[in-house]
Amino acid sequence: MSAPDPGTLGRLDSWEGVHAVVAGLGASGYAAADALMQVGARLTILDDGEGDRLRERAEILEVLGADVRLGAGATAALPDETAVLVPFPGLPPTTPIVAEALARDVPVWSEPELAWRLRAPGAAPWIAVTGTNGKTTTVEMLASILRAAGLRAPAVGNIGVPVTEAVMDPTGYDVLAVELSSFQLHFADRIACEASAVLNVAADHLDWHGGAAGYTADKGRIYEHVERACVYNVADPETERLVREADVAEGARAIGFTLGVPSIGMVGVVDDVLADRAFVPERATSAAELATLGDLAGPAGEPPAPHVVANALAAAALARAHGVAPVAVRDGLRAHEPGAHRIQQIAEIEGVTYVDDSKATNPHAALGSLRAYPSVVWVAGGQAKGTTFDDLVERTRDRLRAVVLVGTDRAVIHEALRRHAPEVPVVEVDAGKDVLMDRVVDAAAGFARAGDTVLLAPGCASLDQFTSYAERGDSFAGAVARHAASRG
Repeated sequence: MSAPDPGTLGRLDSWEGVHAVVAGLGASGYAAADALMQVGARLTILDDGEGDRLRERAEILEVLGADVRLGAGATAALPDETAVLVPFPGLPPTTPIVAEALARDVPVWSEPELAWRLRAPGAAPWIAVTGTNGKTTTVEMLASILRAAGLRAPAVGNIGVPVTEAVMDPTGYDVLAVELSSFQLHFADRIACEASAVLNVAADHLDWHGGAAGYTADKGRIYEHVERACVYNVADPETERLVREADVAEGARAIGFTLGVPSIGMVGVVDDVLADRAFVPERATSAAELATLGDLAGPAGEPPAPHVVANALAAAALARAHGVAPVAVRDGLRAHEPGAHRIQQIAEIEGVTYVDDSKATNPHAALGSLRAYPSVVWVAGGQAKGTTFDDLVERTRDRLRAVVLVGTDRAVIHEALRRHAPEVPVVEVDAGKDVLMDRVVDAAAGFARAGDTVLLAPGCASLDQFTSYAERGDSFAGAVARHAASRG
């Protein structure tokens, strides 16, 4: 008897005889493997790594009956009789194992797509967020608002907790706040969110997607089949275009968010109030107050940066689409605590503020950070991922006191500075990881004046020099602390 078609199967069906392959045994791969084992699939797991954590996970899955293959070359070829492939999110369509699956008409599903297909009847709806920048902050804000409304609402997906883990949790949830990357959306076609948002679209991961058009199209997948609300950024027309082109459920609405005064069908800002003219019956003539800018203030009472306000508006719109009351929006935003390495003030030394925004891993994110401060010594560089910096430099050159560059692609940024801001002093620092940030901070402090901000907003990925953006930020913070101690 032939194995069933996995595309026809769900949570309550038997997957016996279905040969599922999971490529990558990180957090999402492990969760996907566990879910597939629970529904009875025959499972093969491939990972080119061999670390202790991988071997520990492999041993557990082998006990459950999985065939686990670790080590160099494990993902070189697709096993025979593969019925579905669930790849690690970082594997592009051109990777041999993925390309082979596509050539053989083997379904390729991202881990969130698998999770959607394994939802139980009547399962919690998904409220999802994507965008070049701001995804994690917005999802965290959204989850905080939903919890303030008394709902069981975890933040899951690209934010760290795999969606399959939440979907298969026997305790269940009321609603899921889901962060989805362009990688995860590329191999997804059945996900149907209650509400979703594309925060912004700017150049990023162009090498993975084969160009800007492919990247943008994958972001737009989050709007497909939406049931209630497609939330878009009024300041980014591309996000509205994606809404207009999406195939949504009948009755789904387009809801804009804006830093200006909102029109009917939008949320925005009136004076210092976050206002809703989308989800109130009297929206033609009035608005509901959701929160104030003071509710978004940092721990030192500093006013929120514009992109933080935009993220809060998007989260508020998504929560309101779920039926959350305005008071829960206010309470949730008040309770939200920004994550580390996201415009995090480290210290003030002799009138100079040091800020860690290591999470700004592309030019669009760095632009948002730079525009939050009037006079900046900018610390930038790393892996540019095929992006350019000309627009960023043109739009911020009047704010730049100086620039300190590091990393593999620092020349890309330096050339943009030569073209558009030749008057701005630039220093390149090339050193080992152990001393890199000490030299960076010393160089930046030499340029900075009282009232300036030394801003780590690299505009690039970190893996050329660090294990993650978090390690990069921690290294910067440590160097700032040593610099402060040296000043007495």
